[in-house]
Amino acid sequence: MSITITVYGAEKKCASCVNLPSAWETKEWLEALLNRKYESQRLSFDYIDIEQPKSGHEAFVRHMIEDDRMYPLVTINGDVVAEGNPKLKDIYSKMDDLAQ
Repeated sequence: MSITITVYGAEKKCASCVNLPSAWETKEWLEALLNRKYESQRLSFDYIDIEQPKSGHEAFVRHMIEDDRMYPLVTINGDVVAEGNPKLKDIYSKMDDLAQ
């Protein structure tokens, strides 16, 4: 089974995330970390710029903006697992559920 990790964000950091890594840096960090920890899993990673979303992501981004969600926002197989400063415990929990 393939697991898709998507990080939504923008080049400009959200007001409450100024001292945190950018959404792109978060995606790169998660990719390196999760590929090492779950090396036997097929993982794919995607970064979606909320200012210019890729085709198929427009509705999710619109809801994200309307709901005033913080970014980076991380989804795993479409389920939101983190927003703002991601917590590894939550990400690992979701990954462990899917990896079984």
